[in-house]
Amino acid sequence: MSDFDEDTAFLGQTGLYFWTTFFLLNTVFISTGFNGLYMVFIGSTPQHHCLIPDVNLTEEWRNAIIPVKVVDGEAVRSQCRRFSLQVVKNLSENGLVPGKDLNVTDLRQEPCSDGWTYSRDVYRENIVTEWDLVCDDQWKVPFASSSLFVGYLLGSLISGQLSDRFGRKKVVFVSLAAQSVSVLLQSFAQSWSMFCLMFLFVGASQISLYISAFVLGTELLSKTMRVVFTTLGAFLFYCIGYMTLPWIAFAIREWRPLLAVLATTSVVYFPLWWFIPESPRWLLTQGRRDEAEDIVRDAARKNKVQAPAVIFKEAEVSVLSDIKKYSILDVLRSRNSCCLTLMCLVLWMAINIGYFGLSLNTSNLSGDPFMNCFLSATSELPAYFVSTWLLKKCPRRPLLSVFLLIGGGVLLLIQVIPESLQSVALALEMTGKFGFTMAFGIVYIYTAELYPTVIRNVGMGLCSSAARVGSITAPYVIYLGTYNRILPYVVMGTLTMASSVVNLFLPETLNKDLPETMDQMQRCKGFCSRPKKGKSENGTNGAVSLH
Repeated sequence: MSDFDEDTAFLGQTGLYFWTTFFLLNTVFISTGFNGLYMVFIGSTPQHHCLIPDVNLTEEWRNAIIPVKVVDGEAVRSQCRRFSLQVVKNLSENGLVPGKDLNVTDLRQEPCSDGWTYSRDVYRENIVTEWDLVCDDQWKVPFASSSLFVGYLLGSLISGQLSDRFGRKKVVFVSLAAQSVSVLLQSFAQSWSMFCLMFLFVGASQISLYISAFVLGTELLSKTMRVVFTTLGAFLFYCIGYMTLPWIAFAIREWRPLLAVLATTSVVYFPLWWFIPESPRWLLTQGRRDEAEDIVRDAARKNKVQAPAVIFKEAEVSVLSDIKKYSILDVLRSRNSCCLTLMCLVLWMAINIGYFGLSLNTSNLSGDPFMNCFLSATSELPAYFVSTWLLKKCPRRPLLSVFLLIGGGVLLLIQVIPESLQSVALALEMTGKFGFTMAFGIVYIYTAELYPTVIRNVGMGLCSSAARVGSITAPYVIYLGTYNRILPYVVMGTLTMASSVVNLFLPETLNKDLPETMDQMQRCKGFCSRPKKGKSENGTNGAVSLH
């Protein structure tokens, strides 16, 4: 059976068709940048302390009723406790003065039974201030973030199956509509539990959109354009949305109007349905040769080249369409594909813990949270340009390990930076973000090149599921900082450094054609490279294809 890239080589590597498809598909990724990290703002915890009800207290007692404790050598007001209101009221009515007539530290303390007073300097209203997600309920903030990533996990598991069955294009636009509706409904949530439930749908639709659009672009574009799309394209346009998010959040300081605005931005993408084609590779696997040829002939017309009379031979299409339809279980069936998948799972999980851990932590850094988020997004821009250039020339495997080492090493180094050097810590955190962004871009195209067409969507979905386990974990890794400031960095840094070693056992894909069938998969290194005696990797007697 001939290769798809060989059959369509007459189209060339660039041209109007490829560039038009490139830009139209990439615009879809802007919406994922909008909707992926708005929790940084709507879930940020402002300064707060116990609400003091309107009772008869002197000014001295009203100022002294909140206990003061020393944190890192600095005196701060307690956010979760106050001195007993009834005792303080009695003392105030008796004319006693705090600090003069008695020592207030000896008074009994109680929780904030009347609620909290929040600073409105940064956020006028968000989910923390609306539902009092502080003190004993502060765990609900990382839980809400994790519900988004649980949705990512669910979407990753089903998007590949849906895309392989119904087509890449249909899943892209159905996911786009579902994302818009989910975010809009979330803006009307009347409780924290309903907010989390809608976040599941937001996450499922968003990751389904991202993976399906990513695979569609990988299969539509030429070998040269594919590298640009999967690095500079998809991630750069995601970054454009990410960079725009803090300015929208800066202009809209209330979470409900913010989500409503973000939801409506997706409407502008729906007319692209008439301009973005279906994947000819997928159509061929379904036996739909005429539709695949129509798309390729249209591409030839736009590129101003002459298409041959017959592009895909009937016999070859029949063989391709008769190939077994693979599921997640089939991906793990052979030793080689199982080992390759398991190593990819480790890589995706580690990279996502580091990437989302640093992204969600921007609101906890010193300085303006909107500017910190913008700088965090901006630090990704050079990473996309550098990765695009490097992926054209450098082998994927050592390149990925280098940037994993950079990201993990910086995370371990941050912990030794003293509190007085906040600018140095911020610079290192942005450097770590650069390293993880580079790794993020490389692992996407690397994984897509490792899997053959028949299981590429399933494989990418499975790896993305492991990534969601990492992103689900990331909010809780950051939450460890409430107990020890350096603990999140130690956990993320150690895991990242370990994953860089695992990566060395994967095969190289530089300058290799995309594999179409399971037999064309490259072999892993080490223990996984030794199949059972007398058996091929697909479980039949005979030699193993090393292509």
